Amino acid sequence: MNILINADDFGLTQGITDGIIQAHQSGIVHATTMMMNGRVVPYAVQQAKRFPELKVGVHLVLSYGRPLTTTTTTLTDASGQFRFTNQYTEQTPPAAEDVLTEWSAQIDAFLATGLPLHHIDSHHHIHGWEPLQEVVLELARRYDVPVRFVSTLENHPEHALTKTLYTGFYGAGIYLDLWEELRSLDAESVEIMVHPAYVDADLQDVSSYTDYREKELALLTALSLPDDMTPLMR
Repeated sequence: MNILINADDFGLTQGITDGIIQAHQSGIVHATTMMMNGRVVPYAVQQAKRFPELKVGVHLVLSYGRPLTTTTTTLTDASGQFRFTNQYTEQTPPAAEDVLTEWSAQIDAFLATGLPLHHIDSHHHIHGWEPLQEVVLELARRYDVPVRFVSTLENHPEHALTKTLYTGFYGAGIYLDLWEELRSLDAESVEIMVHPAYVDADLQDVSSYTDYREKELALLTALSLPDDMTPLMR
């Protein structure tokens, strides 16, 4: 089985960024994805360049902070913040063209750092929202980049990063028999989504998921890959 252990929210806060670097340097994290409107993006870019074996992608955002573009009016509220929440499926979808413009800007901002683009995924899995399917497929084709598996990609496996996505690692699902759980999936390739971090004031300000991130960090630096699982080399 090929495994990609991928840490979300790189660049959102320094505590998250440092936790991800630690989980890579001393643990089993292979990849991360950067939020291009995060609070410490320049710092995250600097850290990523120090550890070139860490694969870095873009964590596309519509549900945190401000957009990088100023003309995508269906994406924002009166204050200029993204108007979507983690309950976006209950909200009115945005104009697809606005999403394409904003997400292209986020990817272009990443490419301007000089880092190689490994893949794309999204904050709160919003790239799996049915109204955005064609936008995601267009980005995959335009940038020739794989996309985190979501159900809307089931009929487009040529664009999927892995055959399946495992999200049970975080929160109450943190446990030590992870490998047995993965073997039960009977999948050729699996992405494991993780959220390691050191809890800092910025993290407490932007997220309700805090203390468990440090538990994830401890586990990710204690585990090692079993012999029948290899890091995904894509």
